[in-house]
Amino acid sequence: MKEKFSLFKHIKRHLWQYIIALTSLILSVTVSMIVPEVQRHIVDDVIVEGKIELLFKLLVIYACLGASRALFQYIKEYSFDSVSSKVVVGVRRDLFRHIQGLDTSYFDKNNTGEIMARLKEDIDKVWEALSFISMLLIEVAFHTVFILVCMIRLNAYMAIIPFIAIVVCGFLAVKMDKKLDVVFGEISEENAVLNTTCEENIAGVRTVKAFAREGHEISKFRKHNDKYKELNVDLSKVFVKYYPFFSFVSGIVPLLVIAVGGVFYVKGMFGITLGVITAYITYSNNIVWPMEMLGWLTNSFSEAVASVKKLNKIYDEVSTINDPENPVVLEKVKGTVTFDNVGFHKEDMHDILKGISFEIPAGKTLGIMGASGAGKTSIVSLLTRLYDVTEGEIRLDGVPIRNLTLKQLRGSISLVMQDVFLFSDTIAENIKMGRRHNISDRVIRRSSKNAGASEFIDKMDKGYDTVIGERGVGLSGGQKQRISIARAFAKELPILVMDDSTSALDMETERDIQKRLKSLTEMTKIIIAHRISSVKDADEIIVLDEGKIAERGTHDELLALKGLYYETYVSQYGEPVLKEVI
Repeated sequence: MKEKFSLFKHIKRHLWQYIIALTSLILSVTVSMIVPEVQRHIVDDVIVEGKIELLFKLLVIYACLGASRALFQYIKEYSFDSVSSKVVVGVRRDLFRHIQGLDTSYFDKNNTGEIMARLKEDIDKVWEALSFISMLLIEVAFHTVFILVCMIRLNAYMAIIPFIAIVVCGFLAVKMDKKLDVVFGEISEENAVLNTTCEENIAGVRTVKAFAREGHEISKFRKHNDKYKELNVDLSKVFVKYYPFFSFVSGIVPLLVIAVGGVFYVKGMFGITLGVITAYITYSNNIVWPMEMLGWLTNSFSEAVASVKKLNKIYDEVSTINDPENPVVLEKVKGTVTFDNVGFHKEDMHDILKGISFEIPAGKTLGIMGASGAGKTSIVSLLTRLYDVTEGEIRLDGVPIRNLTLKQLRGSISLVMQDVFLFSDTIAENIKMGRRHNISDRVIRRSSKNAGASEFIDKMDKGYDTVIGERGVGLSGGQKQRISIARAFAKELPILVMDDSTSALDMETERDIQKRLKSLTEMTKIIIAHRISSVKDADEIIVLDEGKIAERGTHDELLALKGLYYETYVSQYGEPVLKEVI
């Protein structure tokens, strides 16, 4: 089901806090509008008419109004900042949860830098819009309307001056907003590209240095950085083009009020008094700052709107791999895996797998071999429903995996992936990842020993509490693979999948792990490898070629065929001494 991005849904959860903030804003503006009235009475009643006895009372009122305004401003600022923070926490949490629920195909099409830009920069723009930008927009609107009402009440003729100024500024703001909307969309896109360039370069810095590509990477970064600069210059050009008009209009309003009001007072027209002119000057100065803010607020709000559009694009993505409406729940997963005439292809691509059929009884071992690109890893991806088959069916213990919940399916499979990923955490926490809340130290140590990892872990100063760097920086390829294997062993699940996961290990360590695998008689094992030594003891071995099963059988049977498996054996060990196959 398609999920909708809705700010109102999050705002509604904290509606009472927004009501407090808006109430404080309205009271603050209301108090500000009373101040010019007090000034008018001071001028007309005290200074002009000489009613000195009113001065103390008016000054006390003036002081109370100032204190009240300060209090309401504080409550307003704090409430808006507090509630917007809570709303954005919910927005970022929901977006992250939505991204986590998307299919693997989404991550095939979108790079890490772009997703990070949406989660960080774009949500920060929404945060700004929900806090001080929205607060100021509401304040500007209410402030302007209130001032106009007060000005019209004092003198409707003089109110024509600020009214015309507001109309002109509004017209300019609309024109500027249309231009800013386009520019901000382009800036958001280029920001994502720039993030991606940085993320890829930093993550692959060792490869960059190994191939002496620093110059090329610097040039690529400079290209995107210059484009980002040019877009921001375009943004400044739009802002600079219109902002002087806002400044001119807002600056001339008080002058016109003084000039026109002075003429009316001298000629005795429309009941204008010095107090009215004084109040009008204060009102006109109060209406100046909303006009000056209008350009900047339009700029910032357009930026936030562009970010919301980017977030909506992510929410438009729908996961096609979901739990069934009425799932089958296996009381206990035994581990029998069946591929029944399975085919798989991605959009606009040739068939990756075609006609794949095999069955692995619970507790047995299947070896899978084949050249790079033959489809070995795709079998793992289909088994764990990272992708869904496009033909045929996969069953677990006789039940189609589409009928199982993703939690039960994936929670029954221990994966040792070809691309080892370790988190910036302790070795113990990396091993516990599969069973973080209920795995014991004894299981961690036993799994590490079985994976051949305890040998180097015990030599570290902090042992299992040693914090490793991002993606296992500081460890060798073999050490990372052994920790990854220990992680899979620690989960103690019915099915173990090892996807070329011993390629960085020495032969002795690999033999030790193979012995451990043989002892796991209750665990179904799928071993994908390029080395003959990794699969030769499997109950059955299949050899993939261009997405199809080219050969299948035991180690001795495949050698006897003298086909692809035989050729691989010869390239690794030389001519074999063949046994007679009965």
